[in-house]
Amino acid sequence: CHSTTVAGVANTWGYGAMTNSYNDMQNTKCALYIGSNAAEAHPVSMMHMLHAKETGAKMIVVDPRFTRTAARADEYVRIRSGSDIPFLFGLLHHIFKNGWEDKKYINDRVYGMDQIKADVMANWTPDKVEEACGVGEAQMYKVAEMMAKSKPATIVWCMGQTQHTIGNAMVRASCILQLALGNIGISGGGANIFRGHCNVQGATDVGPNPDSLPGYYGVAEGSWKHWCRVWGLDYEYVQSRYAEGMITKGGMTVSRWVDGVLENPELIDQKAGNLRGLFFWGHAPNSQTRGLDMKKAMDKLDLLVIVDPYPTAAAAMAAMPGDPAGLNPNREVYLLPATTQFESSGSITASNRSIQWREKVIEPLFDSRNDHMIMYQLAEKLGFEKELTKNLTMVKGKGGMMEPEIESILREINKGTWTIGYTGQSPERLKLHMKNMHTFNVRTLKAEGGPCDGEYFGLPWPCYGTPEAKHPGSPNLYQTDKHVMDGGGNFRANFGVEKDGVNLLAEDGSHSLGAEITTGYPEFTADMVKQLGWWDDLTEAEKAEAEGKNWKTDLSGGIQRVVMKHGCHPFGNAKARAVVWNFPDPVPKHREPLYSTKPDLVAKYPTHDDKAAFWRLPTLYKSVQEKNADIGKSFPLIMTSGRLVEYEGGGEETRSNPWLAELQQTMFVEINPAAANDRGIKHGDTVRVTTPTGAKIEVQAQVTRRVGPDTVFLPFHFSGHWEGKDMISSYPEGSAPIVRGESVNTATTYGYDVVTMMQETKTTVCQIEKLV
Repeated sequence: CHSTTVAGVANTWGYGAMTNSYNDMQNTKCALYIGSNAAEAHPVSMMHMLHAKETGAKMIVVDPRFTRTAARADEYVRIRSGSDIPFLFGLLHHIFKNGWEDKKYINDRVYGMDQIKADVMANWTPDKVEEACGVGEAQMYKVAEMMAKSKPATIVWCMGQTQHTIGNAMVRASCILQLALGNIGISGGGANIFRGHCNVQGATDVGPNPDSLPGYYGVAEGSWKHWCRVWGLDYEYVQSRYAEGMITKGGMTVSRWVDGVLENPELIDQKAGNLRGLFFWGHAPNSQTRGLDMKKAMDKLDLLVIVDPYPTAAAAMAAMPGDPAGLNPNREVYLLPATTQFESSGSITASNRSIQWREKVIEPLFDSRNDHMIMYQLAEKLGFEKELTKNLTMVKGKGGMMEPEIESILREINKGTWTIGYTGQSPERLKLHMKNMHTFNVRTLKAEGGPCDGEYFGLPWPCYGTPEAKHPGSPNLYQTDKHVMDGGGNFRANFGVEKDGVNLLAEDGSHSLGAEITTGYPEFTADMVKQLGWWDDLTEAEKAEAEGKNWKTDLSGGIQRVVMKHGCHPFGNAKARAVVWNFPDPVPKHREPLYSTKPDLVAKYPTHDDKAAFWRLPTLYKSVQEKNADIGKSFPLIMTSGRLVEYEGGGEETRSNPWLAELQQTMFVEINPAAANDRGIKHGDTVRVTTPTGAKIEVQAQVTRRVGPDTVFLPFHFSGHWEGKDMISSYPEGSAPIVRGESVNTATTYGYDVVTMMQETKTTVCQIEKLV
């Protein structure tokens, strides 16, 4: 869900994560929320913002819809869905025009801002901004002035920005705004990128992305060899588990599995052709687009396994009758009951990179098993359980069955994840934090006295070195006014030292507090440590391990320990990149969605060219957009989607909870009074929403001015109805959710981010009619 964030942010300043924390927002003077409805999607974070408002902080909310978050704003800005770049660069136009940018910060710590300024001043004048996003010059000036003159200022974005065909570019535009104002690397500033579940950040960190090993090491041969050393396995053995040439090839993204099944196998860049088997593990299919195609793909599989505490929409969709001609008669479908968070223990990583230890509340109920037991038992069936658990302690679990000890799993993660500093957070340190939560300051996250004195709650990564090094964690990334051993840092040297003759390292005098190297410097290697005369600071054992390695592959942690002893950052000291030369649009460009109601803007801001074999699959852009250039004549309403505070994710658990189910009993569409009146629709009517896919979903009309006359909104937590029919008979007996309704994603259209394959859920088109 945040793949465009990870790619865009990591390629700007080094790490693809939230830079500050919810708590640190209490120190801000101004917060810009764009594509974030925190009051419903992240209500705990909203409390921190309300505390900030009590001390005078200004709050700006930019959204196509007047949300519950917007109701708390000092300034609400309604933009056209998908027009974030015109808005953000429109702000930069006023900032540059009035000289409000932080010139010293840009000179010392940013590469390429001159190119951004030239583009913004030429292409995003107030008239062009208003044409593209619908916001007038006066309001644009007001917001720009609020951000520039109320510092430190922070920016918040979520799915409203990420889930577009140009989501990566929108994310980078947000980063560039903060770099221009000098708001990254300071308390109260930063890019606060909210994650939607308790462990989304942690899951991302340990490598589920199809182009990444744990710690974002990538799938290059050197990365595999590093992890093979951690796992105690021969690289040749691991390589033998893959088809020839596939071990270093990025995989297929979860957003595109449907095409992995349905696409012409000759166009798929993998030796085995089409996907034949699929695991849905803690995954809600109704959170993914193109529901009609998904049903066809499910029917065509050989094997579908659903691992979840509840039979999800996937179980019902698999059992629901489909096209007999498309159904694989040999298909097998299995439901494996997994435990909930209350029946398992272990470490989880929150949005702000803090790690918490979660204790088991009750023993697993019924036939459910925890995730690591299921993984181990699958490995047993596939014949590599000894390799999987080589470094792990095995203990008796449910029913006397053996399972990996959860603490030893974290120790293995600690042993290898040097890139992001996921190495210092041992189970013992995390458990000590949980027992002494009362000693941590809720605003700074720092312990004041007690056994954790001076450490930051949850040891937010990077927490460098071994646990014995006692790094305190890093509450705010890239913060130069703190020593590295107090969580300070600078931008990561991840993109080389020079580009086209321009220095990419930080300017002289720009460094973290107390660093012995006061210029910019590259990432540390053993040779660099020797050249600096620091090699003898390592122990003999550390020298033996560190020889020929760098800060990311030295399993002793010696390089990191010694570098920090001298006040320096293991990953170097460089400039952030306002221009990302390895992306399709080095300077972020506005491009219209594939399905747009504005043919004049499609002509001005066309999408990308089609791509062949991208993430293993052909991906369409211009051909879809050109074919649908006049789609607004038949489907004149912009359709967007989002969250409700009552439900979570796909909603199977929350819609099965009678107390929550009572609060929101019906799937609905928000429609403006003008659009409703033009269609003879009254509040509470049942209406049909149709989209270019041919889908026809039936929902209740909620007539409201929360959306403008050109936009409608539907929540995405519902499932259990399919184009007007209740699917209750397709659930295992007694397992259907109390509240069932149409999934908006039955009707959403094709479209994927050009860098990461993030699905485009936030901007498509539809038509609505009253059902007689």
